[in-house]
Amino acid sequence: MNRFDQLVSEQLKTMDKLLFIQSEIERCQQLEKELITLQNQTELDSIQAEISNMKLELRQIQETFEHQTEEVIRTYQDRQQPIA
Repeated sequence: MNRFDQLVSEQLKTMDKLLFIQSEIERCQQLEKELITLQNQTELDSIQAEISNMKLELRQIQETFEHQTEEVIRTYQDRQQPIA
């Protein structure tokens, strides 16, 4: 597998992580709404902390994805340049 293909493969894995974390945040936010309605403060505090942690992880994954995108673009451009 060449470098470009490897980078794209890694980026797809990162995208999968990103989508998973986003869906988990949405799930937890729905649970958060239910706990607010039930006025269950102990579990609400716990789910809010979990949401906060996942949002931080999501930001880190997004940064990784952006760096990977830059590297994929660089690698692709290097492949397109004629060899002198």
